[in-house]
Amino acid sequence: MTTPLLAEHGGTDDGPTPAHDFSSNASPLGPPPALLQAVQAADRHAYPDPHYRALRRRLAGPGDDKLVLPTAGGAEAIRRLTLAAWLDGRREAWVPQPGFGDYALAAQALGLAVKPYARTADIRPTAPALVWLCEPCNPTGASPATSDTDWPALAGHHVIVDRAYEPLRLHGTAPELPPGAWQLVCPNKALGLTGIRAGYAIAPAADALWSQALSLAPSWVLSAEGVALLTHWLDDDTQAWLAQARATLRDWCTAQRALLAALGWQQQPSCTNFWLARPPVADTPRRLREHGLRVRDATSFGLPGWVRVSAQPPAAQQALRQALHDIQGEKT
Repeated sequence: MTTPLLAEHGGTDDGPTPAHDFSSNASPLGPPPALLQAVQAADRHAYPDPHYRALRRRLAGPGDDKLVLPTAGGAEAIRRLTLAAWLDGRREAWVPQPGFGDYALAAQALGLAVKPYARTADIRPTAPALVWLCEPCNPTGASPATSDTDWPALAGHHVIVDRAYEPLRLHGTAPELPPGAWQLVCPNKALGLTGIRAGYAIAPAADALWSQALSLAPSWVLSAEGVALLTHWLDDDTQAWLAQARATLRDWCTAQRALLAALGWQQQPSCTNFWLARPPVADTPRRLREHGLRVRDATSFGLPGWVRVSAQPPAAQQALRQALHDIQGEKT
């Protein structure tokens, strides 16, 4: 029997619930009150509209609502769109490295050749391809250097831009997307509601990939709670709340980076609330877990010795400081 390919994720383990979780790249500020109230008031006694017509019109705005495809979060979308691309004849999948493991796993499960790349300039498909871009990127939190001079090489291929972390961009602006690219939007991370599996893809046109992705969707892909979350995602008060959350996260990032730098950690640049860091003590992730704190070991991203950390509130940072002083044998 073939051993199934399983993704390795951060944010959960089988140990006690951590007092402070630095491993998740979701916003620690939680959801806007009005949106949370709508989610809690969702009608669980009836099926949603299986075609999600009102929701798709809401998310499309002035665009074409038929090009909005609700998904059960990013992971379901990655699997479905990879299968749709395979059915449409794609035989290569180009994935960012380091990057979210589900891109490669979804391709491997279908027998697509997986082609890792570090820069968009390195993407040079030799066969009909599926190309994943992550903007900003997980796990680095960086905005990959892109240039419109790279885009001609992607003409005729299925390009999908995962924008799950765009609402958590704290610095800079999003670069131009390749012409004809799909977009994948997953608001639950920015809203601190990762347990609600809800997102949507925006197709550039009603083409073959759109047709396959539409036909592959399970019935009622979104729960009532997912419909409520996405319905209120674009509300003015939700967006205003997120703007204030980003301001708070900028302050927390500055303080936490200074804390880690003072304790000898290497840190990489990021435009989001999470980033890669390298502790001076090799087994820091395990030892922090013993202190009731959790960070994301980046070994599964191909980065042994590094961890992904996210900005957390001042009380959590103080607990981190104390734990690291204990681990590194320093006096407070």
